[in-house]
Amino acid sequence: MSQPSTSPPSTGSGRAAGVALAIVAGLAAALQSRVNGSLATAMDSPFVAAFFSFSSGLVLLLVALAFSSTGRAAVRRVGTGLRTGGLRPWECLGGLGGAFFVMSQGLTVDVLGVAVFTVALVAGQSVSSLVIDRVGIAPGGVRLVTLGRVLGPALTVVAVVVVSGAGATTAALALALFPLVAGVLQSFQQALNGRVRSAVRVTTPAGARARLGGDGGVIAATVVSFVVGTAALLVVMGVALAVGGAPAGGLPPDLLLYSGGLLGVTFIALQAAVVQRIGVLLLGLGMIAGQVVGALVLDVLSPTIAPPGAATYVGAALTLVAVAVPLLEGALRRR
Repeated sequence: MSQPSTSPPSTGSGRAAGVALAIVAGLAAALQSRVNGSLATAMDSPFVAAFFSFSSGLVLLLVALAFSSTGRAAVRRVGTGLRTGGLRPWECLGGLGGAFFVMSQGLTVDVLGVAVFTVALVAGQSVSSLVIDRVGIAPGGVRLVTLGRVLGPALTVVAVVVVSGAGATTAALALALFPLVAGVLQSFQQALNGRVRSAVRVTTPAGARARLGGDGGVIAATVVSFVVGTAALLVVMGVALAVGGAPAGGLPPDLLLYSGGLLGVTFIALQAAVVQRIGVLLLGLGMIAGQVVGALVLDVLSPTIAPPGAATYVGAALTLVAVAVPLLEGALRRR
């Protein structure tokens, strides 16, 4: 059984900085949802678009890796850890969650809109992150369930009910199952990527403070995630092409539609960098806040369907309150 965390507790400022980075990661995820949804529509295949987006992120990572000796050393430590047992194979499967998330973007975003997609994602992400923290799958160890940590996910579920109850059709609710499952898998991805980073980190001298990700652990975790996700999407795309044939759409001329890989690298790296500092629950809630705000802005400025209504705004407000509740409780407990 996992033991309570023995990692140094985060200071108030460190916790706030970690949550702020989680919010930035959420903004990047919301923008990626719109980009990949539009790319899938243009290509007429969510599977080809998902593979294109994920593999382009892997290419960017490999280019960056060529200029980072620290990153290459950390990736080599992944192989060493797998051979020696310091890193177990299942801990490297976080990329499967990222692959499903990207695929669900292409399948549903242009039908649901970014805002509804995001609040459906919340239902799986917020509750599963609470369970993952309690079981101790994340590298920070077990984080006990408290009232504030329960109220946060509960409020996000209420937000989903508010938004989904606003005239949603049966077909739309069925499609919403994809981001719901993606949310559950994203929580596992965050925890597993954090475990990879923790396993390959170089121990620093006593009292030394390493830069965030300066040991190459973030790069290694992100590379592993993208390699696994790209391989999974290659198989899915191959099956889709074998069954349905080549898609009718071509490569769109809008260069912004090819930024999904870069955005994916950004938010996966941020997840791996901060999960040990703040835990999966606060990481998930911070990302939810960034995703919801970003999704609302995107759907207001450039709606794929009808602009968001009052229920969507109420749901967004509830998710922001949900992020604040466990943070406030933690501050009160420390005082």
